[in-house]
Amino acid sequence: MTLQDRYLTYISSVRRYSVLTQENYRRVLDGFTAFAARERGEDGLSDAEFLEDLSPAGIRRYEIYLLDEKKESSRTVNMHLSVLSGCCRYLMKEGLLAANPVKAVSRPKMEKRLPEFYRGDSMKEYFDSTAFLIDDYGAFSDAKYFRMRLNRLIINILYCTGIRRSELISLDVGSVDFSRRVLRVHGKGGKIREIPLLDSLCKEILLYLNAVETMAGCARPVHEPLLVTEKFRRIYPVFVDRVVKGELGGVKSITGRKSPHVLRHTLATELLDDGADLNSIKEMLGHSSLAATQVYTHNSIAKLKKVYNNAHPRAKNGEKHGD
Repeated sequence: MTLQDRYLTYISSVRRYSVLTQENYRRVLDGFTAFAARERGEDGLSDAEFLEDLSPAGIRRYEIYLLDEKKESSRTVNMHLSVLSGCCRYLMKEGLLAANPVKAVSRPKMEKRLPEFYRGDSMKEYFDSTAFLIDDYGAFSDAKYFRMRLNRLIINILYCTGIRRSELISLDVGSVDFSRRVLRVHGKGGKIREIPLLDSLCKEILLYLNAVETMAGCARPVHEPLLVTEKFRRIYPVFVDRVVKGELGGVKSITGRKSPHVLRHTLATELLDDGADLNSIKEMLGHSSLAATQVYTHNSIAKLKKVYNNAHPRAKNGEKHGD
């Protein structure tokens, strides 16, 4: 097993990173290894050569290669460097590196991007347009209506809980505690958190489960997936992405990117605007540090500036002296 494989095994079995994160880390390590091997004129690298090329000079050459030849964005290059830095920290822990060479490499500057989010009236428009699926919950065996109800429930859970796509997919029947009205979520690193559920969302989940059991012809145990396809299989990443794009694509006021993560940003922004404290939002979203949550304050500050400029007397008068 190569050092790269040992590190990937570590983030899988010990750090419990998601499958998607593991795949991203593997791509970065494969990319760096292939680049270093080409520089040496070889087909691959031995462990000793891999350690030798994990130097500030070698990583800097890889950074220039990504920026100049691959034309990767600063954000992508920084992601590559972060993965290599994590690998180096692991190798230091194993006694194979004396220091982290990535720390000696200057990283490309990134433009700060504010998190995208949907307006409250846009989400209201969506839920109003699909309310008939809840008000008239007949025809359980109708495949078309079953799929429409599933689609709405996916949007509702993502919007009301702010969970990640991978967390949504991993939900089981037993993840919902109807008596306490909470959702038990397995987050990054195997951490478990509980998220409060609205009464309306509990009702919708319960109606959906009744519909699934009616179509399946039997009760479903707690370890089975909560959200399933028409063939009663667990939903998957592409399935969720298509649902979000398809459902929100019908809302005229939503013109930007349509993704599960924007729904997560939307909840965080709305909670912050309504006065929720950052620590509570951090716990609900499952962030490991408060810094990850603080990015949402930028949206609220931008909103505050707009209100300020429209309402403050001096702003309205163009800051003219004497007015």
